[in-house]
Amino acid sequence: MIVQKDFLNKLKAFGLNTYESKLWTALLSRGVSTAGELSDIANVPRSRSYDVLESLEKKGFIIMKIGKPIKYIAVPPSEVLERVKKKIVEDSATSTRLLDDLKGSEVLSELTLLHNQGVDLVEPSDITGSFRGRSNLYEHLDTMIKSAETSIMIVTSDQGFMRKVETFKVQLEKAKKRGVSIRIAAPLSKGAANHFDRLKGIAEVRDVKGLKARFCVVDGKELLFMLLDDANVHPSYDVGVWVNTELFASAIESMFDVMWKTVQPVKTVKG
Repeated sequence: MIVQKDFLNKLKAFGLNTYESKLWTALLSRGVSTAGELSDIANVPRSRSYDVLESLEKKGFIIMKIGKPIKYIAVPPSEVLERVKKKIVEDSATSTRLLDDLKGSEVLSELTLLHNQGVDLVEPSDITGSFRGRSNLYEHLDTMIKSAETSIMIVTSDQGFMRKVETFKVQLEKAKKRGVSIRIAAPLSKGAANHFDRLKGIAEVRDVKGLKARFCVVDGKELLFMLLDDANVHPSYDVGVWVNTELFASAIESMFDVMWKTVQPVKTVKG
């Protein structure tokens, strides 16, 4: 029996490797069969067949029929699907409980202490990173916002402003409740009016016409800046650089403050 490679690849969703997929589909085509027959049909080495069939039995894909010679019975695919689904749910619940238990454990405390001590020994020039793809950039920006203690300053484009409201409003709101000062500068269009309204009471926003820059400074220590114009780059190719150095971040913060004082607060977006 020849099973197409792309079909076998799809069976990976069931958690099967290549040999398991071949033997299981071979058994499905026969209903009941011996290991030797299945090995010949599926083109799987006989030296591996018994181990693979034992693995399929443990996973609930097949049943071993008592007798001589030993034969195997295929479990209906619909039943297998339910078993796989149930196992995934159970494994997920177990993993979630383990992770929840770790949150308040000594293990996490020791790992955090180890990390903090390690960071103290790292040169500022080493605490840098680059990110490719807007999703990766936003994941790191999310981490920065979550860790903010005193201030968040964001400079972005009109479209970037709307994206950030959609993506980070909840985290910005939580930061505001922690007492974090949030300031955002962007060249706002009429299309951003609704997004501007959603940030009222959360962040102070100023409309800076002609502004072309994209960066975020948190607590005057961390800086994430984007290298490309988001109007001319596909999200997958967006690029950013993160630095964790107070000297550079505070310098950018000072320039931001100078610009901020020259622009009046926005009460409504007119475009």
